[in-house]
Amino acid sequence: MTPCKYGTHRVIEPLGVLPQAALKINNEMRIQDNELLIDVITLNIDSASFTQIKQACDNDLERMKTMIEEIVHQRGKMQNPVTGSGGMLIGKVKKIGKDFPNQELDIGQTIATLVSLSLTPLKIETIHSISIENDQVHITGEAILFESGIYAVIPENMDQHLVLAALDVAGAPAQVDKLVKNGDTVLIVGAAGKSGVLCAYQAKQKVGPTGRVIGLVNEESQIALLQELGLCDAIILADATKAMEVYHKVQDIVPELCDVTINVVNVPNTEMSCVLSTKDTGIVYFFSMATSFTKAALGAEGIGSDVTMIIGNGYTKGHAELTLDLIQHAPKIKALFERLYT
Repeated sequence: MTPCKYGTHRVIEPLGVLPQAALKINNEMRIQDNELLIDVITLNIDSASFTQIKQACDNDLERMKTMIEEIVHQRGKMQNPVTGSGGMLIGKVKKIGKDFPNQELDIGQTIATLVSLSLTPLKIETIHSISIENDQVHITGEAILFESGIYAVIPENMDQHLVLAALDVAGAPAQVDKLVKNGDTVLIVGAAGKSGVLCAYQAKQKVGPTGRVIGLVNEESQIALLQELGLCDAIILADATKAMEVYHKVQDIVPELCDVTINVVNVPNTEMSCVLSTKDTGIVYFFSMATSFTKAALGAEGIGSDVTMIIGNGYTKGHAELTLDLIQHAPKIKALFERLYT
């Protein structure tokens, strides 16, 4: 089959779909002329997927290793069959196809892929360790990047695992930068998580002195973290799956509700907390891979809400640069990421 820029030549089942939607892809590591071969160092499993794997395996590391290996063996890629999501990776360039579009890369250069593992051909030789506290899986293996795939070269002055963690969620703060405007009231649902703190920081930069950023968390310890980081004007402690509880607590702070709500949690059934907390003319951005389109759409319809709902796209132009620049210029967030990921 003629190599396709989107990787359809590697789809095994069902034929006719793109690699992300495929149930199985060809993970043979002999590259086509328009592909890039990577020696993988670490997989950063996306939060919704990693949480599901942990729960299914009762936090048992050996069972988690087996589950991850079985997924990759069955699918040819790291795509959680429950959440449908993947993550991203870092590794060293091993071989460059002659028609791969960017020939400025060098063999041995360390890069982070900026496309999902749910579409990336992957072969795991050995899982060395799993960092259960930060969703990272350290392996020996190989992966393929398609011609259409995007990536970032790891800056030499930053730890590669910190960069991987940040770039895994780079789409979220970059979308916040596009959606939030001066004077807005912004609610971050899951504000103390990796993507949450980045979104809260970016929202704080955008709303200006007349706007407000409200963080919603579900653990007492997370309140102290957000206070230490100084990212939020108000913090709500609530269970995001309890829509009416969240709605009333938000309304106590802002009776007119929020202009923009950003959902970055890693559990299902949080859609209506976001819709209820957002004014009719507002925007809800669902970055969470645990989001149900059906629940969000029909739920909003059911309560007569005219919010604009946006499904999170992990890519927007300049997202990698914006996020790495954010970390470099936010000392407290950089220190937090260094503590968690290096």
